[in-house]
Amino acid sequence: MVAYLTLDDVDLTGKAVVVRVDLNVPMDNGRVTDDTRLKAILPTIRDITKVGGKAILISHFGRPKGKRDDSQSLAPLVQPMADLLGHEVAFAPDCIGPATEKTVAELPAGGVIILENTRFHPGEEKNDADFIAAMARHGVLYVNDSFSTAHRAHASTEGLAHVLPACAGRAMQGELDALTHALEEPERPVLAVVGGAKVSTKLELLGNLVHKVDILVIAGGMANTFLAAQGHTVGKSLCEREMGETARNILAEAEKANCEIVLPVDAVVAREFKANAPHRTIDVDHVAEDEMILDAGPRTVELVKQKMQGVKTVVWNGPFGAFELNPFDAATVAVAQEAGARTLAGKLLSVAGGGDTVAALNHSKAADHFSYVSTAGGAFLEWLEGKSLPGVEALRPKGVSQQAAASA
Repeated sequence: MVAYLTLDDVDLTGKAVVVRVDLNVPMDNGRVTDDTRLKAILPTIRDITKVGGKAILISHFGRPKGKRDDSQSLAPLVQPMADLLGHEVAFAPDCIGPATEKTVAELPAGGVIILENTRFHPGEEKNDADFIAAMARHGVLYVNDSFSTAHRAHASTEGLAHVLPACAGRAMQGELDALTHALEEPERPVLAVVGGAKVSTKLELLGNLVHKVDILVIAGGMANTFLAAQGHTVGKSLCEREMGETARNILAEAEKANCEIVLPVDAVVAREFKANAPHRTIDVDHVAEDEMILDAGPRTVELVKQKMQGVKTVVWNGPFGAFELNPFDAATVAVAQEAGARTLAGKLLSVAGGGDTVAALNHSKAADHFSYVSTAGGAFLEWLEGKSLPGVEALRPKGVSQQAAASA
């Protein structure tokens, strides 16, 4: 049985298609500063318009809390989208209502329109039936191309999939395929890198991964909590000492699941948290009381590289150290470049995403070498945690009736 429907399962010819995209992109004085998410939705839009379909784009932007806020309008995204597509993009100043319905109806075959911020209406986040019905009047098909919002059961991300024939767009399809191949149906052995500041924010993630992967590399600030739980002195390092028992339980659970845990064996320490602070590299047994661990050391890097030699799949979430500060980016850069090089050589499937991960991989110049780098934050993490995502679940086949309707 197909896990979810895609554009390949529907007839788009001449259809008005409501497409949930993610236009919540970084802006500075009305200008897009990172168009990664805009570029990601181009294949879906082109698949619709090349067969005379209408692409009706819906999205949220910011947190206007259910009321109109012109500072969070999608209007500034019209021209950037037009520039990327190479043709005009229309705009409707609301996402529902008779005036919007008329504008959509008058859109020519092959046209693209952006409807105003769905979060200008309280019905969006409430997944309100009347609001869903009002948006559904714009089209005969619903396509979700926004994995980054799939963890939310909102009207535009989940509700519409229950009232219109629904499928995944190309960006959503690529994300789901990558994650499925990385964790659900991986080529083994699988190694996961989990970094970040706190164990407490990634308990569910760690608890799920010890049953999913063969080797779990714990890095970043959270590694300090595990080291302290094992009796190491971590000085002034970021450390959740109250999570010691939890850390030991995770280690015990990993042992039962035959998941090898890799922790730092050496570290780069300093007395100040700032770029180019005086620092030294020491074994994890020798951290002074007035020192803080700011990066994994070279022996740890070599250990992780060695473990990577024998695996087929790498899943990455979080940096090894304070990668924003030179020279405490060294471990993140070195391991990321190793994973990227092995991926380019065809020896590895590598999937990364969530939190600071994208920024860390971009900094390391390795992001483009990974098999897939997700720009989704919360949705990526919830998938790694083993949770069901409402926006994805709604795309699973509902029987012959939906597929027949989609081809009607």
